[in-house]
Amino acid sequence: MKEFEYTITDELGIHARPAGLLVKKAGEFASTVSVENGAKKADAKKIMSLMMLGAKKGNTLKFTAEGPDEDAAAEALEAFMKENL
Repeated sequence: MKEFEYTITDELGIHARPAGLLVKKAGEFASTVSVENGAKKADAKKIMSLMMLGAKKGNTLKFTAEGPDEDAAAEALEAFMKENL
């Protein structure tokens, strides 16, 4: 299991466009990817699940990748977050 945390810097937080892109990126990997925002947890491969997190600017999200390609998934998703949110 690989984990990393990311604090959102985008003014709008996780809204529809970046959520869709994040789902697409997470879908490239066989590993299970989850995202936590406080007590809320979401499947990074499901857009509605991500939107329900209500992640806003300043929230620190915890990402967890678990599976056969967890290292690559965590690395790619961390890079994605830095570039897009």
